[in-house]
Amino acid sequence: MKRSKRIEALDARPVNLDGYINEWPEMGFIAMKSPYDPTPSVKVEDGKIVELDGKSREDFDFIDQFIADYAINIDRAEKSMSVSSLEIARMIVDIHVSRKEILELISGITPAKMAEVMNHLNVVELMMGMQKIRARRVPGNQAHITNLKDDPVQIAADAAEGALRGFSEEETTMGVARYAPLSAMALLIGSQVGRPGVLTQCSAEEATELELGIRGLTTYAETLSVYGTEKVFIDGDDTPYSKAFLNSAYASRGLKVRFSSGSGSEALMGSSEKKSLLYLECRCLYVTKGAGSQGTQNGSVSCIGVTGSVPAGIREVLSENLVAALLGLECASSNDQSFSNSDMRRTARTMLEFLPGTDFIFSGYAAEPNYDNMFAGSNFDAEDFDDYNVLQRDMQVDGGLRPVTEEQVIHVRNKAARAVQAVFRTLNLSPVSDEQVEAVTYAHGSKDTLPRDITADLAAAEGVLKRGITGVDVVKALAETGFEDVASSVLNMLKQRVAGDYMQTAAILDKDFHVLSGVNTPNDYMGPGTGYRVDGDRWEEIKQIPHIINPYDI
Repeated sequence: MKRSKRIEALDARPVNLDGYINEWPEMGFIAMKSPYDPTPSVKVEDGKIVELDGKSREDFDFIDQFIADYAINIDRAEKSMSVSSLEIARMIVDIHVSRKEILELISGITPAKMAEVMNHLNVVELMMGMQKIRARRVPGNQAHITNLKDDPVQIAADAAEGALRGFSEEETTMGVARYAPLSAMALLIGSQVGRPGVLTQCSAEEATELELGIRGLTTYAETLSVYGTEKVFIDGDDTPYSKAFLNSAYASRGLKVRFSSGSGSEALMGSSEKKSLLYLECRCLYVTKGAGSQGTQNGSVSCIGVTGSVPAGIREVLSENLVAALLGLECASSNDQSFSNSDMRRTARTMLEFLPGTDFIFSGYAAEPNYDNMFAGSNFDAEDFDDYNVLQRDMQVDGGLRPVTEEQVIHVRNKAARAVQAVFRTLNLSPVSDEQVEAVTYAHGSKDTLPRDITADLAAAEGVLKRGITGVDVVKALAETGFEDVASSVLNMLKQRVAGDYMQTAAILDKDFHVLSGVNTPNDYMGPGTGYRVDGDRWEEIKQIPHIINPYDI
Protein backbone atom coordinates (compact mmCIF):
# COMPACT_ATOMS: atom_id res chain seq x y z
CA MET A 1 0.00 0.00 0.00
CA LYS A 2 1.26 3.45 -0.88
CA ARG A 3 1.76 5.28 2.42
CA SER A 4 0.89 8.81 3.43
CA LYS A 5 4.08 10.75 4.07
CA ARG A 6 2.26 12.67 6.82
CA ILE A 7 1.42 9.41 8.62
CA GLU A 8 4.95 8.12 8.10
CA ALA A 9 6.30 11.29 9.72
CA LEU A 10 3.89 10.95 12.63
CA ASP A 11 4.71 7.26 13.10
CA ALA A 12 8.35 8.22 13.52
CA ARG A 13 7.64 10.66 16.36
CA PRO A 14 9.04 9.72 19.81
CA VAL A 15 5.56 9.57 21.36
CA ASN A 16 4.77 6.53 19.21
CA LEU A 17 7.65 4.62 20.77
CA ASP A 18 5.72 4.56 24.06
CA GLY A 19 3.58 1.59 25.07
CA TYR A 20 -0.20 1.87 25.17
CA ILE A 21 -2.92 -0.63 26.05
CA ASN A 22 -6.71 -0.53 25.95
CA GLU A 23 -8.56 -0.92 29.21
CA TRP A 24 -8.48 -4.50 30.51
CA PRO A 25 -10.25 -4.43 33.86
CA GLU A 26 -9.98 -8.17 34.47
CA MET A 27 -6.21 -7.73 34.80
CA GLY A 28 -6.33 -4.36 36.51
CA PHE A 29 -5.38 -2.26 33.48
CA ILE A 30 -8.00 0.42 34.06
CA ALA A 31 -7.22 3.81 35.55
CA MET A 32 -10.10 5.44 37.34
CA LYS A 33 -13.14 3.20 37.59
CA SER A 34 -13.39 -0.54 37.14
CA PRO A 35 -16.75 -2.32 36.79
CA TYR A 36 -15.39 -4.53 39.56
CA ASP A 37 -14.67 -1.70 42.03
CA PRO A 38 -16.78 -2.01 45.18
CA THR A 39 -19.74 0.22 45.98
CA PRO A 40 -18.97 2.60 48.86
CA SER A 41 -20.52 1.60 52.19
CA VAL A 42 -19.81 1.61 55.90
CA LYS A 43 -21.60 0.23 58.94
CA VAL A 44 -20.58 0.88 62.54
CA GLU A 45 -21.63 -1.20 65.55
CA ASP A 46 -20.42 -0.68 69.12
CA GLY A 47 -17.69 1.69 67.97
CA LYS A 48 -16.28 -0.72 65.40
CA ILE A 49 -16.61 -0.79 61.62
CA VAL A 50 -18.34 -4.05 60.74
CA GLU A 51 -18.94 -3.34 57.06
CA LEU A 52 -16.54 -1.62 54.65
CA ASP A 53 -17.25 -1.03 50.95
CA GLY A 54 -19.61 -3.94 50.58
CA LYS A 55 -17.68 -6.42 52.76
CA SER A 56 -18.77 -7.62 56.16
CA ARG A 57 -16.08 -7.83 58.83
CA GLU A 58 -15.81 -11.62 58.69
CA ASP A 59 -14.82 -11.29 55.03
CA PHE A 60 -12.19 -8.58 55.54
CA ASP A 61 -8.67 -9.22 54.31
CA PHE A 62 -5.85 -7.75 56.40
CA ILE A 63 -5.90 -4.48 54.43
CA ASP A 64 -9.64 -4.02 55.05
CA GLN A 65 -9.21 -4.78 58.72
CA PHE A 66 -6.27 -2.40 59.13
CA ILE A 67 -8.10 0.42 57.34
CA ALA A 68 -11.30 -0.16 59.33
CA ASP A 69 -9.47 -0.19 62.65
CA TYR A 70 -6.85 2.53 62.13
CA ALA A 71 -7.46 4.74 59.08
CA ILE A 72 -11.06 5.93 59.29
CA ASN A 73 -12.53 8.32 61.83
CA ILE A 74 -15.21 6.00 63.17
CA ASP A 75 -17.05 8.79 64.98
CA ARG A 76 -17.62 10.56 61.66
CA ALA A 77 -17.90 7.59 59.30
CA GLU A 78 -21.65 7.28 58.85
CA LYS A 79 -22.15 11.05 58.74
CA SER A 80 -19.40 11.60 56.16
CA MET A 81 -20.56 8.68 54.03
CA SER A 82 -24.05 10.18 53.88
CA VAL A 83 -22.71 13.20 51.93
CA SER A 84 -22.86 12.56 48.20
CA SER A 85 -19.56 12.07 46.39
CA LEU A 86 -20.46 14.82 43.93
CA GLU A 87 -21.06 17.27 46.79
CA ILE A 88 -17.68 16.39 48.33
CA ALA A 89 -16.01 16.88 44.95
CA ARG A 90 -17.58 20.31 44.63
CA MET A 91 -16.45 21.26 48.13
CA ILE A 92 -12.86 20.38 47.20
CA VAL A 93 -12.82 23.04 44.47
CA ASP A 94 -15.05 25.55 46.28
CA ILE A 95 -12.87 28.44 47.50
CA HIS A 96 -15.37 29.12 50.27
CA VAL A 97 -14.80 25.72 51.91
CA SER A 98 -11.56 25.51 53.86
CA ARG A 99 -8.97 22.78 53.74
CA LYS A 100 -9.64 22.07 57.42
CA GLU A 101 -13.36 21.49 56.80
CA ILE A 102 -12.66 19.15 53.89
CA LEU A 103 -10.07 17.09 55.77
CA GLU A 104 -12.49 16.65 58.65
CA LEU A 105 -15.21 15.45 56.28
CA ILE A 106 -12.85 13.18 54.35
CA SER A 107 -11.59 11.55 57.56
CA GLY A 108 -14.78 9.53 57.74
CA ILE A 109 -15.08 8.20 54.18
CA THR A 110 -13.94 4.84 52.84
CA PRO A 111 -11.47 4.03 50.03
CA ALA A 112 -14.26 3.28 47.54
CA LYS A 113 -15.98 6.55 48.42
CA MET A 114 -12.69 8.40 47.94
CA ALA A 115 -12.25 6.88 44.47
CA GLU A 116 -15.83 7.86 43.60
CA VAL A 117 -15.13 11.46 44.64
CA MET A 118 -12.01 11.58 42.42
CA ASN A 119 -14.02 10.32 39.46
CA HIS A 120 -16.13 13.48 39.61
CA LEU A 121 -13.10 15.75 39.09
CA ASN A 122 -11.44 16.53 35.76
CA VAL A 123 -7.74 17.35 35.53
CA VAL A 124 -8.14 21.11 36.04
CA GLU A 125 -10.38 20.51 39.06
CA LEU A 126 -7.86 18.03 40.48
CA MET A 127 -5.18 20.72 40.14
CA MET A 128 -7.48 23.23 41.85
CA GLY A 129 -7.93 20.74 44.66
CA MET A 130 -4.20 20.13 45.05
CA GLN A 131 -3.52 23.87 45.23
CA LYS A 132 -5.86 24.11 48.22
CA ILE A 133 -5.31 20.77 49.93
CA ARG A 134 -1.52 20.27 49.96
CA ALA A 135 -0.21 20.41 53.51
CA ARG A 136 2.63 22.95 53.44
CA ARG A 137 2.09 26.53 52.29
CA VAL A 138 5.20 26.70 50.07
CA PRO A 139 5.91 23.87 47.59
CA GLY A 140 9.22 22.01 47.73
CA ASN A 141 11.32 19.58 45.76
CA GLN A 142 13.46 16.49 46.21
CA ALA A 143 16.47 15.26 44.21
CA HIS A 144 18.00 11.93 43.32
CA ILE A 145 21.78 11.93 43.86
CA THR A 146 23.35 8.81 42.35
CA ASN A 147 25.94 7.67 39.82
CA LEU A 148 26.93 4.58 37.87
CA LYS A 149 30.20 4.15 39.74
CA ASP A 150 28.70 4.57 43.24
CA ASP A 151 31.43 7.18 43.59
CA PRO A 152 30.98 8.87 46.99
CA VAL A 153 33.02 11.89 45.92
CA GLN A 154 30.69 12.54 42.99
CA ILE A 155 27.69 11.97 45.27
CA ALA A 156 28.98 14.68 47.61
CA ALA A 157 29.59 17.13 44.75
CA ASP A 158 26.19 16.51 43.14
CA ALA A 159 24.50 16.78 46.55
CA ALA A 160 26.16 20.14 47.17
CA GLU A 161 25.08 21.44 43.77
CA GLY A 162 21.56 20.10 44.24
CA ALA A 163 21.25 21.79 47.63
CA LEU A 164 22.56 25.02 46.15
CA ARG A 165 19.91 24.79 43.42
CA GLY A 166 17.13 24.61 45.97
CA PHE A 167 16.28 20.96 46.69
CA SER A 168 15.00 20.56 50.27
CA GLU A 169 15.59 16.80 50.32
CA GLU A 170 18.11 14.55 48.60
CA GLU A 171 18.00 10.78 48.18
CA THR A 172 20.64 8.33 47.03
CA THR A 173 20.80 4.65 46.16
CA MET A 174 23.48 2.33 44.86
CA GLY A 175 24.19 -0.10 42.05
CA VAL A 176 26.17 -2.15 44.59
CA ALA A 177 24.21 -2.24 47.85
CA ARG A 178 27.32 -2.61 50.03
CA TYR A 179 28.31 0.97 49.17
CA ALA A 180 25.41 2.31 51.26
CA PRO A 181 27.41 3.60 54.29
CA LEU A 182 29.81 5.59 52.09
CA SER A 183 26.98 6.90 49.92
CA ALA A 184 24.96 8.01 52.95
CA MET A 185 27.96 9.74 54.51
CA ALA A 186 28.90 11.53 51.28
CA LEU A 187 25.32 12.66 50.74
CA LEU A 188 25.09 14.01 54.28
CA ILE A 189 28.31 16.00 53.91
CA GLY A 190 27.67 17.29 50.41
CA SER A 191 24.12 18.40 51.13
CA GLN A 192 25.23 20.55 54.06
CA VAL A 193 27.95 22.17 51.95
CA GLY A 194 25.37 23.26 49.37
CA ARG A 195 22.81 24.58 51.83
CA PRO A 196 22.49 23.91 55.57
CA GLY A 197 19.33 22.07 56.56
CA VAL A 198 18.80 19.79 53.56
CA LEU A 199 17.35 16.41 54.58
CA THR A 200 18.96 13.23 53.20
CA GLN A 201 18.24 9.55 52.90
CA CYS A 202 19.87 6.42 51.50
CA SER A 203 17.54 3.94 49.82
CA ALA A 204 18.81 0.49 50.78
CA GLU A 205 17.62 -2.80 52.23
CA GLU A 206 15.41 -1.88 55.16
CA ALA A 207 17.62 -3.17 57.98
CA THR A 208 20.63 -1.32 56.57
CA GLU A 209 18.58 1.80 55.96
CA LEU A 210 17.33 1.78 59.54
CA GLU A 211 20.85 1.28 60.91
CA LEU A 212 22.20 4.18 58.86
CA GLY A 213 19.41 6.33 60.25
CA ILE A 214 20.05 5.30 63.84
CA ARG A 215 23.74 6.18 63.38
CA GLY A 216 22.83 9.67 62.22
CA LEU A 217 24.09 9.21 58.67
CA THR A 218 20.62 9.88 57.23
CA THR A 219 17.74 12.08 58.38
CA TYR A 220 14.66 10.56 56.73
CA ALA A 221 13.36 7.37 55.13
CA GLU A 222 11.03 7.03 52.17
CA THR A 223 11.07 3.48 50.83
CA LEU A 224 8.59 1.68 53.11
CA SER A 225 6.43 0.19 50.36
CA VAL A 226 2.76 -0.67 50.77
CA TYR A 227 0.37 -2.35 48.32
CA GLY A 228 -3.33 -2.42 47.54
CA THR A 229 -4.09 -6.17 47.57
CA GLU A 230 -3.31 -8.77 50.18
CA LYS A 231 -1.56 -11.10 47.72
CA VAL A 232 0.84 -8.41 46.49
CA PHE A 233 1.46 -7.26 50.05
CA ILE A 234 2.40 -10.83 50.99
CA ASP A 235 4.60 -11.17 47.90
CA GLY A 236 6.38 -8.07 49.19
CA ASP A 237 7.09 -10.00 52.43
CA ASP A 238 5.03 -7.61 54.52
CA THR A 239 1.69 -6.73 56.05
CA PRO A 240 0.22 -3.36 57.08
CA TYR A 241 1.11 -4.29 60.67
CA SER A 242 4.79 -4.95 59.95
CA LYS A 243 5.02 -1.65 58.07
CA ALA A 244 3.45 0.17 61.02
CA PHE A 245 6.02 -1.44 63.30
CA LEU A 246 8.91 -0.42 61.04
CA ASN A 247 7.49 3.12 60.85
CA SER A 248 7.52 3.31 64.63
CA ALA A 249 11.12 2.03 64.72
CA TYR A 250 12.22 4.96 62.57
CA ALA A 251 10.04 7.54 64.30
CA SER A 252 11.16 6.51 67.80
CA ARG A 253 14.72 7.35 66.75
CA GLY A 254 13.87 10.77 65.40
CA LEU A 255 13.74 9.91 61.71
CA LYS A 256 11.19 11.44 59.40
CA VAL A 257 9.32 8.71 57.47
CA ARG A 258 7.33 8.60 54.24
CA PHE A 259 5.81 5.43 52.84
CA SER A 260 5.96 4.58 49.14
CA SER A 261 3.14 3.36 46.95
CA GLY A 262 1.86 3.98 43.47
CA SER A 263 -0.76 2.81 41.03
CA GLY A 264 0.20 -0.08 38.79
CA SER A 265 2.14 -2.26 41.21
CA GLU A 266 -0.73 -4.70 41.71
CA ALA A 267 -1.40 -5.05 37.96
CA LEU A 268 2.33 -5.42 37.36
CA MET A 269 2.53 -8.20 39.94
CA GLY A 270 -0.55 -9.96 38.59
CA SER A 271 -2.87 -9.63 41.59
CA SER A 272 -5.08 -6.61 41.03
CA GLU A 273 -8.33 -8.40 42.00
CA LYS A 274 -9.89 -6.72 38.91
CA LYS A 275 -9.90 -3.38 40.71
CA SER A 276 -9.00 0.00 39.20
CA LEU A 277 -5.58 1.53 39.68
CA LEU A 278 -7.13 4.41 41.63
CA TYR A 279 -9.12 2.28 44.06
CA LEU A 280 -6.11 0.12 44.91
CA GLU A 281 -3.94 3.18 45.46
CA CYS A 282 -6.62 4.61 47.74
CA ARG A 283 -6.26 1.47 49.85
CA CYS A 284 -2.47 1.97 49.95
CA LEU A 285 -2.88 5.53 51.16
CA TYR A 286 -5.38 4.56 53.85
CA VAL A 287 -2.84 2.00 55.11
CA THR A 288 -0.18 4.74 55.10
CA LYS A 289 -2.42 6.98 57.17
CA GLY A 290 -3.38 4.18 59.54
CA ALA A 291 0.25 3.24 60.13
CA GLY A 292 1.00 6.74 61.36
CA SER A 293 3.38 7.74 58.58
CA GLN A 294 3.68 11.49 58.09
CA GLY A 295 3.46 11.13 54.35
CA THR A 296 3.86 9.23 51.12
CA GLN A 297 5.86 9.08 47.95
CA ASN A 298 3.17 8.28 45.40
CA GLY A 299 2.02 9.01 41.88
CA SER A 300 2.63 5.62 40.25
CA VAL A 301 6.41 6.14 40.77
CA SER A 302 8.28 3.13 39.34
CA CYS A 303 5.09 1.65 37.87
CA ILE A 304 4.33 4.72 35.73
CA GLY A 305 4.81 2.64 32.55
CA VAL A 306 1.68 0.69 33.50
CA THR A 307 -0.43 3.66 34.54
CA GLY A 308 0.77 5.80 31.66
CA SER A 309 -0.24 3.15 29.15
CA VAL A 310 -4.00 3.16 29.84
CA PRO A 311 -6.64 5.81 29.06
CA ALA A 312 -6.82 8.56 31.73
CA GLY A 313 -3.70 7.12 33.37
CA ILE A 314 -2.03 10.47 33.95
CA ARG A 315 -5.29 11.88 35.31
CA GLU A 316 -5.24 8.97 37.74
CA VAL A 317 -1.71 9.85 38.84
CA LEU A 318 -2.81 13.35 39.83
CA SER A 319 -5.90 11.88 41.51
CA GLU A 320 -3.83 9.65 43.77
CA ASN A 321 -1.60 12.59 44.70
CA LEU A 322 -4.70 14.55 45.69
CA VAL A 323 -6.02 11.59 47.68
CA ALA A 324 -2.81 11.63 49.71
CA ALA A 325 -3.29 15.31 50.49
CA LEU A 326 -6.96 14.77 51.35
CA LEU A 327 -5.92 12.19 53.92
CA GLY A 328 -3.68 14.80 55.54
CA LEU A 329 -0.48 13.16 54.33
CA GLU A 330 2.67 14.86 53.15
CA CYS A 331 2.83 14.17 49.41
CA ALA A 332 5.99 13.68 47.36
CA SER A 333 4.25 13.50 44.01
CA SER A 334 6.59 11.26 41.98
CA ASN A 335 7.61 12.63 38.55
CA ASP A 336 10.73 10.63 39.33
CA GLN A 337 10.64 7.86 36.75
CA SER A 338 11.01 8.56 33.07
CA PHE A 339 7.96 7.07 31.39
CA SER A 340 7.91 8.49 27.88
CA ASN A 341 10.12 8.98 24.85
CA SER A 342 8.24 12.23 24.23
CA ASP A 343 9.65 15.41 25.79
CA MET A 344 6.23 17.00 25.36
CA ARG A 345 4.47 14.18 27.16
CA ARG A 346 6.85 14.01 30.12
CA THR A 347 6.64 17.80 30.57
CA ALA A 348 2.83 17.73 30.40
CA ARG A 349 2.74 15.00 33.04
CA THR A 350 4.93 17.05 35.39
CA MET A 351 2.96 20.27 34.92
CA LEU A 352 -0.03 18.71 36.70
CA GLU A 353 1.93 18.88 39.97
CA PHE A 354 4.25 21.78 39.10
CA LEU A 355 1.45 24.30 38.52
CA PRO A 356 -0.68 23.79 41.66
CA GLY A 357 2.36 22.85 43.74
CA THR A 358 2.78 19.84 46.01
CA ASP A 359 4.83 19.31 49.17
CA PHE A 360 7.56 17.80 46.97
CA ILE A 361 6.86 18.18 43.25
CA PHE A 362 9.38 15.46 42.48
CA SER A 363 10.09 12.57 44.79
CA GLY A 364 13.31 12.43 42.80
CA TYR A 365 14.38 14.99 40.23
CA ALA A 366 17.60 13.52 38.80
CA ALA A 367 20.27 16.01 39.87
CA GLU A 368 22.68 14.19 37.58
CA PRO A 369 22.48 13.16 33.91
CA ASN A 370 19.95 10.38 33.52
CA TYR A 371 22.62 7.84 32.60
CA ASP A 372 23.83 8.18 36.20
CA ASN A 373 20.40 7.81 37.81
CA MET A 374 20.36 4.47 39.63
CA PHE A 375 16.62 4.86 40.29
CA ALA A 376 16.04 4.01 36.60
CA GLY A 377 15.95 7.55 35.23
CA SER A 378 13.83 10.56 36.12
CA ASN A 379 11.25 12.61 34.25
CA PHE A 380 13.62 15.59 34.50
CA ASP A 381 17.39 15.47 35.01
CA ALA A 382 20.41 17.76 35.41
CA GLU A 383 20.31 18.66 31.73
CA ASP A 384 16.84 20.16 32.29
CA PHE A 385 17.80 22.58 35.08
CA ASP A 386 17.69 25.62 32.83
CA ASP A 387 14.41 24.54 31.20
CA TYR A 388 12.85 24.04 34.62
CA ASN A 389 14.00 27.44 35.86
CA VAL A 390 12.63 29.09 32.73
CA LEU A 391 9.27 27.38 33.29
CA GLN A 392 9.18 28.83 36.81
CA ARG A 393 9.93 32.28 35.34
CA ASP A 394 7.44 31.92 32.45
CA MET A 395 4.54 31.10 34.73
CA GLN A 396 5.61 32.83 37.97
CA VAL A 397 5.42 29.47 39.70
CA ASP A 398 7.58 28.20 42.55
CA GLY A 399 8.84 24.77 41.55
CA GLY A 400 11.32 24.60 44.41
CA LEU A 401 14.50 25.40 42.42
CA ARG A 402 16.52 28.51 41.69
CA PRO A 403 19.04 29.66 39.06
CA VAL A 404 22.72 29.51 40.04
CA THR A 405 25.98 30.75 38.55
CA GLU A 406 28.81 28.64 37.20
CA GLU A 407 31.15 30.07 39.84
CA GLN A 408 28.78 28.99 42.63
CA VAL A 409 28.48 25.48 41.21
CA ILE A 410 32.25 25.02 40.90
CA HIS A 411 32.81 26.34 44.42
CA VAL A 412 30.33 24.09 46.23
CA ARG A 413 31.27 21.00 44.22
CA ASN A 414 34.93 21.50 45.04
CA LYS A 415 34.26 22.19 48.71
CA ALA A 416 32.07 19.09 49.05
CA ALA A 417 34.67 16.88 47.37
CA ARG A 418 37.43 18.25 49.62
CA ALA A 419 35.26 17.76 52.71
CA VAL A 420 34.69 14.10 51.85
CA GLN A 421 38.40 13.71 51.14
CA ALA A 422 39.20 15.10 54.57
CA VAL A 423 36.62 13.00 56.41
CA PHE A 424 37.66 9.78 54.67
CA ARG A 425 41.31 10.48 55.50
CA THR A 426 40.57 11.29 59.14
CA LEU A 427 38.38 8.22 59.62
CA ASN A 428 40.85 5.94 57.79
CA LEU A 429 38.42 5.09 55.01
CA SER A 430 39.28 4.65 51.33
CA PRO A 431 41.52 7.47 50.03
CA VAL A 432 40.32 10.29 47.80
CA SER A 433 43.02 11.73 45.54
CA ASP A 434 43.41 15.39 44.60
CA GLU A 435 42.87 14.32 40.99
CA GLN A 436 39.51 12.82 41.89
CA VAL A 437 38.52 16.02 43.69
CA GLU A 438 39.46 18.03 40.61
CA ALA A 439 37.53 15.71 38.27
CA VAL A 440 34.23 15.80 40.19
CA THR A 441 34.50 19.56 40.68
CA TYR A 442 34.08 20.11 36.95
CA ALA A 443 32.22 16.91 36.01
CA HIS A 444 28.77 16.65 34.47
CA GLY A 445 28.49 12.94 35.25
CA SER A 446 30.47 9.79 35.92
CA LYS A 447 31.78 9.70 32.34
CA ASP A 448 33.91 12.70 33.37
CA THR A 449 35.29 11.29 36.64
CA LEU A 450 38.22 9.02 37.50
CA PRO A 451 37.85 5.36 38.54
CA ARG A 452 38.00 4.49 42.22
CA ASP A 453 39.39 1.44 43.97
CA ILE A 454 36.20 -0.57 44.37
CA THR A 455 37.79 -3.13 46.71
CA ALA A 456 39.03 -0.38 49.02
CA ASP A 457 35.67 1.40 48.93
CA LEU A 458 33.73 -1.75 49.83
CA ALA A 459 36.14 -2.54 52.65
CA ALA A 460 35.72 1.04 53.91
CA ALA A 461 31.93 0.78 53.71
CA GLU A 462 32.01 -2.43 55.71
CA GLY A 463 34.34 -0.73 58.17
CA VAL A 464 31.86 2.09 58.78
CA LEU A 465 29.36 -0.47 60.07
CA LYS A 466 31.83 -2.69 61.95
CA ARG A 467 33.59 0.22 63.65
CA GLY A 468 30.36 1.85 64.73
CA ILE A 469 31.03 5.15 62.92
CA THR A 470 28.22 7.66 63.43
CA GLY A 471 27.25 11.16 62.44
CA VAL A 472 29.12 12.45 65.49
CA ASP A 473 32.35 11.03 64.07
CA VAL A 474 31.64 12.86 60.83
CA VAL A 475 31.16 16.11 62.77
CA LYS A 476 34.47 15.64 64.60
CA ALA A 477 36.34 14.81 61.40
CA LEU A 478 34.98 17.89 59.63
CA ALA A 479 35.81 20.16 62.56
CA GLU A 480 39.35 18.79 62.88
CA THR A 481 40.11 19.36 59.20
CA GLY A 482 39.02 22.96 58.84
CA PHE A 483 35.41 22.48 57.72
CA GLU A 484 33.90 23.98 60.87
CA ASP A 485 30.88 25.43 59.06
CA VAL A 486 29.96 22.05 57.54
CA ALA A 487 30.58 20.36 60.90
CA SER A 488 28.18 22.81 62.53
CA SER A 489 25.52 22.07 59.92
CA VAL A 490 25.83 18.29 60.29
CA LEU A 491 25.68 18.69 64.07
CA ASN A 492 22.52 20.77 63.71
CA MET A 493 20.99 17.98 61.61
CA LEU A 494 21.73 15.55 64.44
CA LYS A 495 20.15 17.93 66.95
CA GLN A 496 16.95 17.90 64.86
CA ARG A 497 16.74 14.19 65.61
CA VAL A 498 16.48 14.98 69.30
CA ALA A 499 13.98 17.80 68.96
CA GLY A 500 11.78 15.85 66.55
CA ASP A 501 10.04 18.94 65.15
CA TYR A 502 10.79 17.91 61.58
CA MET A 503 8.66 14.80 62.05
CA GLN A 504 5.57 16.90 61.41
CA THR A 505 3.65 16.58 58.14
CA ALA A 506 5.50 18.00 55.10
CA ALA A 507 8.39 19.25 57.26
CA ILE A 508 11.54 20.70 55.71
CA LEU A 509 14.28 22.88 57.20
CA ASP A 510 15.39 26.29 56.00
CA LYS A 511 19.05 27.35 55.97
CA ASP A 512 18.74 28.48 59.60
CA PHE A 513 17.33 25.08 60.64
CA HIS A 514 13.84 26.42 61.23
CA VAL A 515 11.20 23.78 60.58
CA LEU A 516 8.61 24.61 57.91
CA SER A 517 5.73 22.14 57.95
CA GLY A 518 2.03 21.70 57.41
CA VAL A 519 1.62 22.42 61.11
CA ASN A 520 3.43 25.75 61.56
CA THR A 521 3.21 26.94 57.91
CA PRO A 522 -0.08 25.38 56.76
CA ASN A 523 -1.49 25.88 53.31
CA ASP A 524 -3.97 28.76 53.61
CA TYR A 525 -5.23 28.97 50.02
CA MET A 526 -8.86 30.09 49.79
CA GLY A 527 -9.03 31.47 46.26
CA PRO A 528 -7.60 34.51 44.45
CA GLY A 529 -5.54 36.82 46.62
CA THR A 530 -4.93 34.17 49.30
CA GLY A 531 -2.35 31.49 49.97
CA TYR A 532 1.23 31.40 48.76
CA ARG A 533 2.06 33.84 45.97
CA VAL A 534 5.42 34.02 44.22
CA ASP A 535 6.57 37.58 44.88
CA GLY A 536 9.21 39.60 46.68
CA ASP A 537 12.72 38.18 47.00
CA ARG A 538 11.67 34.75 45.76
CA TRP A 539 10.27 36.20 42.53
CA GLU A 540 13.44 38.24 42.00
CA GLU A 541 15.48 35.07 42.50
CA ILE A 542 13.41 33.06 40.02
CA LYS A 543 13.75 35.77 37.38
CA GLN A 544 17.57 35.68 37.39
CA ILE A 545 18.05 32.90 34.85
CA PRO A 546 21.36 32.69 32.96
CA HIS A 547 21.71 33.90 29.36
CA ILE A 548 19.31 36.77 29.99
CA ILE A 549 19.55 39.92 27.89
CA ASN A 550 20.19 43.13 29.79
CA PRO A 551 18.40 45.88 27.82
CA TYR A 552 20.94 48.43 29.06
CA ASP A 553 23.73 46.53 27.27
CA ILE A 554 22.04 46.83 23.87
